[in-house]
Amino acid sequence: MTDLIHLVSPHPPHAECKSQALNLAPFVNFVVLYFAFVRNPQGELWTTILKCAPIVSLMFFVVMKGFAFNKQYKYSLLILIGLVFSCGGDVLLNIDMFPHGMGSFAVAQIFYISAFGLKPLNWKLGIPFYVLWAVAIAVVAKHLEGVLIVGMPVYGFLLLTMCYRATARAVHQKTPLFILCAICSVLFVVSDGMIALDMFLLSIPNARLWIMITYYAAQFGIALSTTIDISKKKPGIMSPRKGRNNSSSRRRVK
Repeated sequence: MTDLIHLVSPHPPHAECKSQALNLAPFVNFVVLYFAFVRNPQGELWTTILKCAPIVSLMFFVVMKGFAFNKQYKYSLLILIGLVFSCGGDVLLNIDMFPHGMGSFAVAQIFYISAFGLKPLNWKLGIPFYVLWAVAIAVVAKHLEGVLIVGMPVYGFLLLTMCYRATARAVHQKTPLFILCAICSVLFVVSDGMIALDMFLLSIPNARLWIMITYYAAQFGIALSTTIDISKKKPGIMSPRKGRNNSSSRRRVK
């Protein structure tokens, strides 16, 4: 963690690491609370709150680590909006509104894709992702009904595109934060893949546990990558008074 913060922050690494760790503490605490108390959620208000709390705490982290509505923090803003729609998806899934929840997550994936960018395209890297998408849809197609006949392929396409773009960025830039983000985007695919498997093909033992572990890990890595915006912060402009003092010192030396 210290190495990651050191790479993206102008502040001393240990001080910055402590600050960011404090901002992430609510996420860790809420994840522990969720797994400690939620056993078999049936749409209750308290289970919905606990399920969403870790994602809300990641929103808090994105804002508290440094944030503004300007071009410098565009990446953070896109990830923040993605987290908002992810939280909406969590609410809808928890109250058994699966198609609506999937739609909310689809919007989240669009914002994540926008954050990761489309350049460099690296289309050869994308081929395995879309082959996986085509195979997965072919396998579950006969089990789909109603809106899911269209919704599931669309969401799967967006999910795999998100993972492809995160991976392409990591391959191109090779920074620890982007590599971690790419790994966590794969976990997002694994999490949603387990949902599809458990719903349509086979029963996974302790499915909810593994789905939520990989999901929270995925969102953590994506949110943590926003600390890259700290490195874009422009250094402060020297004050006129300081400039005059330096000029006077040079004159005295002469």
